[in-house]
Amino acid sequence: MWEAACNLREGGVRKGKTPQDRSAGGFGDLARDDLFADGCLPGAADKTDRAGVDLDGAGRNGAPSASNAAAGAVATDAPAPHFHNHRWRLRDRFLSAGTGSLADYEMLELVLFRAIPRRDVKPLAKQLLDRFGDFNGVISAPPARLGEVPGVGQAVICELKVVEAAAHRLARARVLNRPALSSWAVLMEYCKTTMAHRETEQFRILFLDRKNILIADEEQAKGTVDHVPVYPREVVKRALELNASAIILVHNHPSGDPTPSQADIDMTRQIELAARAVGVVVHDHVIIGKERDASFRAMALL
Repeated sequence: MWEAACNLREGGVRKGKTPQDRSAGGFGDLARDDLFADGCLPGAADKTDRAGVDLDGAGRNGAPSASNAAAGAVATDAPAPHFHNHRWRLRDRFLSAGTGSLADYEMLELVLFRAIPRRDVKPLAKQLLDRFGDFNGVISAPPARLGEVPGVGQAVICELKVVEAAAHRLARARVLNRPALSSWAVLMEYCKTTMAHRETEQFRILFLDRKNILIADEEQAKGTVDHVPVYPREVVKRALELNASAIILVHNHPSGDPTPSQADIDMTRQIELAARAVGVVVHDHVIIGKERDASFRAMALL
């Protein structure tokens, strides 16, 4: 496929054939930028800009390209820009030393490389951190708010949301179909991953079978920054539909303080009464904050 695409150098692209001719060759639907991104058009292999600078800093095998070094030596004696070979060096450090060797802005750069292949992304990474606080805050931010940052388009938002979804799936896989009460720390880590950085309240229910195996995890309701509507009848109805024997209630406080409000306490008691009437046990109600969580069971509120 790569060879066929690169034959365009001697065919439609370089010799100026019409779009119809190129389409007949099998590449009429490919945008020019798509071919550049795959390294199939002249000058694409090194991803050079008009001044001959290798923005990606890597050859086809991931190492700095020799052609770029030679071109830079001939074209100018000026010092290389700060991002020269930066992407290659950062990827190499990530693979050899792991995430512990990278700052938050560098982790963000690794994500942004895919969305913005031919531009220095460090300024944008730092701008996102200034707006949303830390790496978790950036990938958890709502798409609408991300879009308010200059330089952030659909490609950047998509890459960030893919990372967030992957983190959620990985954490969920570690708790689903496993004993909930005997792996409480892992369960709480999952809840923090999915809820701690949300900007609005979310109410989730963890459904357990007779052996306290987690059989389902569902979002019951979304709310505002300080309130989420919850209806005890709907909670109990869903538990019966799933044939659950017990439930764990979880919701977050976007303020970061997990201290339960009086409304939280009243709502929990209503759900407990409704669940008890049909033989469903409420094991706990956990409120997730930014840095810690609060358990109704531990506070003797349940």
